[in-house]
Amino acid sequence: MSAVTVVIVDDHPIFRRGLAQLLESAGMVVLAQAGDGLGGIAAVVEHRPDVVLMDLHLPDINGAEATRRLVRDVPGVQICILTMFDDDDSVFASMRAGALGYLLKGADVEGIERAVRAVAAGEALYSAAVARRMQSFFVAAGTGAVAALPFPELTPREREVLDHVARGASNADIAAALELQQKTVRNVVSAVLAKLRVADRSHAIVRARDAGLGAGN
Repeated sequence: MSAVTVVIVDDHPIFRRGLAQLLESAGMVVLAQAGDGLGGIAAVVEHRPDVVLMDLHLPDINGAEATRRLVRDVPGVQICILTMFDDDDSVFASMRAGALGYLLKGADVEGIERAVRAVAAGEALYSAAVARRMQSFFVAAGTGAVAALPFPELTPREREVLDHVARGASNADIAAALELQQKTVRNVVSAVLAKLRVADRSHAIVRARDAGLGAGN
């Protein structure tokens, strides 16, 4: 079995080096490190790792925005947030951006290794504190719209486009209906496929219809 490959994006060089040593001692391969979001995006595009370990507080764009761009532009890359922040805004912004894991920097060595391997295998993994916060949020939401909303990782625009896709609409039809450029629709559809982790439009339609979208057709 080939070693898991990783790119680390964090603005603290000492932390990056220590994390790289930790991962390599666990048999993983750190392909590159970056100290800001744009540098991280470039490194991921160049090296195509299995997993990106992404901090949220970066000197240029934040980690959630970098995650969103990577999910859109590098289909198949798996992203795990590794940060000091566990507030609701940070957690849910990361989820909406397409991050598959969310760890706090206080996690132990075994927890970080386990998270990287899980995310590389396509499994969602969150630290215990973040998982409790998510559970509390959805319990508090009860049967309200937030809890019932399908595909919470999608933005409202992405969900709207997916609903049209589920009805069998072409990109041209969607562009006309939503008053968008066809190029914009293509980009949104690509982002949706990446976030839903499906191979093509037909698989997205199946998942969307199973979740109740496309019922207006």
